[in-house]
Amino acid sequence: MNLNDRIKSWARRIKRDGVTLWFAARHPGTPWHAKALGLFVVAYALSPIDLIPDFIPVLGYLDDVLLLPALIWLAVKLLPAPVLAQCRVQADAWMAEKGAKPRSLAGAALVVMLWLGLGVAAWRWWMA
Repeated sequence: MNLNDRIKSWARRIKRDGVTLWFAARHPGTPWHAKALGLFVVAYALSPIDLIPDFIPVLGYLDDVLLLPALIWLAVKLLPAPVLAQCRVQADAWMAEKGAKPRSLAGAALVVMLWLGLGVAAWRWWMA
């Protein structure tokens, strides 16, 4: 398997695990701390708006390449094995049927609120 195939396979697993977390957040067997992190990660991963816009050189893709996969990995590690297995099956079925990951308007709202909060904080710092 060459490097390009390995990167594509890794990206598919990250995408699948993002959808897996979406199902795990609603699963009754998921611990509260895994649900909290999972909901945050899912809201951000499925948001149509990035925390750092992609048009910003280097930094724009940093969250997509490093931050998001690290958060998904951590959230998946917090899930109990039976919950993870069941939610991965659901995620595979979803992606096979729909052909794409779901979108999260809550995630977009989260990113917009974060940017607004940072803007207000910067404005207050500047005016002080």
